[in-house]
Amino acid sequence: MIEKNDEKAFIDSAKTDPASFGILYERYVDKIYNYIYYRTGNTKDAEDLTGKVFFKAMSHIKGYRHMGLPFSAWLYRIAHNLVANYHRDRSRKQEISLDKIPGVQLGKGEVLPEARVTHQEEVDILLSYIGDLAENRQELLILKFIDQLSNAEIGKIMRKSEGAIKSLYHRTLLELREKMNVQ
Repeated sequence: MIEKNDEKAFIDSAKTDPASFGILYERYVDKIYNYIYYRTGNTKDAEDLTGKVFFKAMSHIKGYRHMGLPFSAWLYRIAHNLVANYHRDRSRKQEISLDKIPGVQLGKGEVLPEARVTHQEEVDILLSYIGDLAENRQELLILKFIDQLSNAEIGKIMRKSEGAIKSLYHRTLLELREKMNVQ
Protein backbone atom coordinates (compact mmCIF):
# COMPACT_ATOMS: atom_id res chain seq x y z
CA MET A 1 0.00 0.00 0.00
CA ILE A 2 1.24 3.50 -0.87
CA GLU A 3 1.88 6.01 1.91
CA LYS A 4 -0.58 8.92 1.74
CA ASN A 5 2.24 11.49 1.52
CA ASP A 6 4.35 9.58 -1.02
CA GLU A 7 3.46 11.67 -4.06
CA LYS A 8 6.09 10.10 -6.31
CA ALA A 9 4.69 6.62 -5.60
CA PHE A 10 1.17 7.82 -6.48
CA ILE A 11 2.46 9.33 -9.72
CA ASP A 12 4.27 6.13 -10.66
CA SER A 13 1.18 4.11 -9.79
CA ALA A 14 -1.09 6.52 -11.74
CA LYS A 15 0.80 5.66 -14.91
CA THR A 16 -0.98 2.29 -14.93
CA ASP A 17 -3.75 2.63 -12.31
CA PRO A 18 -6.57 5.17 -12.83
CA ALA A 19 -7.53 4.93 -9.13
CA SER A 20 -4.13 6.35 -8.16
CA PHE A 21 -4.64 9.20 -10.61
CA GLY A 22 -8.00 9.76 -8.92
CA ILE A 23 -6.19 10.33 -5.63
CA LEU A 24 -3.93 12.90 -7.28
CA TYR A 25 -7.01 14.51 -8.82
CA GLU A 26 -8.72 14.79 -5.43
CA ARG A 27 -5.56 16.22 -3.90
CA TYR A 28 -5.19 19.04 -6.46
CA VAL A 29 -8.54 19.73 -8.15
CA ASP A 30 -9.59 22.55 -5.80
CA LYS A 31 -6.29 24.42 -6.12
CA ILE A 32 -6.24 24.11 -9.90
CA TYR A 33 -9.90 25.17 -10.13
CA ASN A 34 -9.24 28.25 -7.94
CA TYR A 35 -6.21 29.19 -10.01
CA ILE A 36 -8.21 28.96 -13.24
CA TYR A 37 -11.29 30.67 -11.80
CA TYR A 38 -9.31 33.71 -10.76
CA ARG A 39 -7.61 33.84 -14.16
CA THR A 40 -10.91 33.59 -16.09
CA GLY A 41 -13.48 35.06 -13.68
CA ASN A 42 -16.09 32.61 -14.88
CA THR A 43 -17.24 29.46 -13.06
CA LYS A 44 -18.36 27.60 -16.17
CA ASP A 45 -15.11 28.24 -18.03
CA ALA A 46 -13.09 27.43 -14.89
CA GLU A 47 -14.90 24.10 -14.55
CA ASP A 48 -14.35 23.28 -18.23
CA LEU A 49 -10.68 24.24 -18.17
CA THR A 50 -10.08 22.37 -14.90
CA GLY A 51 -11.50 19.25 -16.51
CA LYS A 52 -9.21 19.78 -19.49
CA VAL A 53 -6.18 20.16 -17.22
CA PHE A 54 -6.81 16.82 -15.57
CA PHE A 55 -7.75 15.10 -18.82
CA LYS A 56 -4.50 16.33 -20.34
CA ALA A 57 -2.55 15.30 -17.24
CA MET A 58 -4.12 11.83 -17.26
CA SER A 59 -3.44 11.47 -20.98
CA HIS A 60 0.23 12.40 -20.55
CA ILE A 61 0.99 10.92 -17.13
CA LYS A 62 2.94 8.06 -18.70
CA GLY A 63 5.47 10.57 -20.03
CA TYR A 64 5.73 12.49 -16.75
CA ARG A 65 9.19 12.39 -15.19
CA HIS A 66 9.68 13.40 -11.57
CA MET A 67 12.44 16.01 -11.59
CA GLY A 68 12.30 17.16 -7.97
CA LEU A 69 9.42 19.59 -8.48
CA PRO A 70 6.03 19.00 -6.91
CA PHE A 71 3.43 17.33 -9.15
CA SER A 72 1.32 20.46 -8.70
CA ALA A 73 3.94 22.48 -10.62
CA TRP A 74 3.23 20.32 -13.68
CA LEU A 75 -0.53 20.77 -13.22
CA TYR A 76 -0.18 24.55 -12.81
CA ARG A 77 1.93 24.67 -15.99
CA ILE A 78 -0.80 22.82 -17.91
CA ALA A 79 -3.42 25.15 -16.40
CA HIS A 80 -1.33 28.21 -17.26
CA ASN A 81 -1.06 27.13 -20.91
CA LEU A 82 -4.79 26.38 -21.19
CA VAL A 83 -5.71 29.74 -19.63
CA ALA A 84 -3.34 31.52 -22.02
CA ASN A 85 -5.05 29.77 -24.94
CA TYR A 86 -8.46 30.63 -23.46
CA HIS A 87 -7.62 34.34 -23.35
CA ARG A 88 -6.02 34.29 -26.79
CA ASP A 89 -9.00 32.57 -28.39
CA ARG A 90 -11.71 34.41 -26.51
CA SER A 91 -13.55 37.15 -28.31
CA ARG A 92 -13.55 40.68 -26.94
CA LYS A 93 -17.31 40.58 -26.48
CA GLN A 94 -18.11 41.27 -22.83
CA GLU A 95 -20.48 38.83 -21.19
CA ILE A 96 -22.22 39.28 -17.86
CA SER A 97 -22.11 36.10 -15.83
CA LEU A 98 -25.22 35.18 -13.88
CA ASP A 99 -22.88 34.43 -10.99
CA LYS A 100 -22.15 38.16 -10.72
CA ILE A 101 -25.78 39.29 -10.45
CA PRO A 102 -26.66 39.78 -6.79
CA GLY A 103 -29.73 38.00 -5.47
CA VAL A 104 -32.79 39.96 -4.51
CA GLN A 105 -34.00 37.78 -1.67
CA LEU A 106 -32.76 38.32 1.83
CA GLY A 107 -32.43 35.43 4.21
CA LYS A 108 -31.46 35.50 7.84
CA GLY A 109 -28.13 37.27 8.26
CA GLU A 110 -27.74 38.24 4.59
CA VAL A 111 -26.29 41.56 3.49
CA LEU A 112 -28.56 44.16 1.96
CA PRO A 113 -28.49 44.20 -1.86
CA GLU A 114 -27.07 47.74 -1.94
CA ALA A 115 -24.12 46.74 0.25
CA ARG A 116 -23.59 43.61 -1.80
CA VAL A 117 -23.56 45.63 -5.04
CA THR A 118 -21.12 48.17 -3.56
CA HIS A 119 -18.84 45.37 -2.36
CA GLN A 120 -19.02 43.65 -5.76
CA GLU A 121 -18.15 46.93 -7.50
CA GLU A 122 -15.07 47.28 -5.29
CA VAL A 123 -14.06 43.67 -6.01
CA ASP A 124 -14.60 44.23 -9.74
CA ILE A 125 -12.39 47.36 -9.67
CA LEU A 126 -9.61 45.48 -7.87
CA LEU A 127 -9.93 42.55 -10.29
CA SER A 128 -9.73 44.95 -13.24
CA TYR A 129 -6.49 46.40 -11.83
CA ILE A 130 -5.13 42.90 -11.37
CA GLY A 131 -6.31 41.99 -14.87
CA ASP A 132 -4.23 44.86 -16.26
CA LEU A 133 -1.05 43.43 -14.72
CA ALA A 134 1.39 41.33 -16.70
CA GLU A 135 0.42 37.67 -16.84
CA ASN A 136 3.23 36.51 -14.54
CA ARG A 137 2.15 39.06 -11.90
CA GLN A 138 -1.45 37.88 -12.08
CA GLU A 139 -0.26 34.31 -11.69
CA LEU A 140 1.86 35.29 -8.68
CA LEU A 141 -1.08 36.96 -6.91
CA ILE A 142 -3.35 33.98 -7.50
CA LEU A 143 -0.80 31.50 -6.22
CA LYS A 144 0.00 33.72 -3.21
CA PHE A 145 -3.48 34.80 -2.11
CA ILE A 146 -5.89 32.27 -3.54
CA ASP A 147 -3.86 29.07 -3.26
CA GLN A 148 -1.90 30.47 -0.28
CA LEU A 149 1.38 28.99 -1.42
CA SER A 150 4.74 29.98 0.03
CA ASN A 151 7.28 31.94 -2.01
CA ALA A 152 9.37 28.78 -2.33
CA GLU A 153 6.40 26.81 -3.72
CA ILE A 154 5.52 29.64 -6.10
CA GLY A 155 9.13 29.75 -7.23
CA LYS A 156 9.03 26.07 -8.16
CA ILE A 157 5.80 26.52 -10.11
CA MET A 158 6.96 29.66 -11.91
CA ARG A 159 10.51 28.32 -12.35
CA LYS A 160 12.12 31.21 -10.47
CA SER A 161 14.20 31.50 -7.32
CA GLU A 162 12.51 32.37 -4.06
CA GLY A 163 14.33 35.72 -4.11
CA ALA A 164 13.02 36.46 -7.60
CA ILE A 165 9.48 35.71 -6.37
CA LYS A 166 9.90 38.08 -3.41
CA SER A 167 11.14 40.80 -5.73
CA LEU A 168 8.34 40.23 -8.24
CA TYR A 169 5.78 40.27 -5.41
CA HIS A 170 7.14 43.57 -4.09
CA ARG A 171 7.14 45.18 -7.55
CA THR A 172 3.63 43.86 -8.21
CA LEU A 173 2.25 45.39 -5.01
CA LEU A 174 3.93 48.71 -5.82
CA GLU A 175 2.38 48.67 -9.30
CA LEU A 176 -1.08 47.89 -7.89
CA ARG A 177 -0.76 50.66 -5.29
CA GLU A 178 0.24 53.11 -8.01
CA LYS A 179 -2.72 52.10 -10.22
CA MET A 180 -5.14 52.48 -7.32
CA ASN A 181 -3.78 55.91 -6.33
CA VAL A 182 -4.10 57.19 -9.90
CA GLN A 183 -7.82 56.40 -9.90
